[in-house]
Amino acid sequence: MNVSIDKKELYSLIKEAVREVLQEEIFEYYLKNVPSVSKEEMEDINKRYGKPSQRKEVAHNEMVDI
Repeated sequence: MNVSIDKKELYSLIKEAVREVLQEEIFEYYLKNVPSVSKEEMEDINKRYGKPSQRKEVAHNEMVDI
């Protein structure tokens, strides 16, 4: 099977794939480095600051193609 693709399209596909991998890696790195909170610490936070109020509604939402 032979596939032909022009240089710009190939560059675009590779760029998109690399961007996706980097986003996944950054997210994984972030999750690994966020310290966990013990049950006691969470109870202390809730005592000091109270539980969060209802979630706020989104005021503006916009999709951007990159």
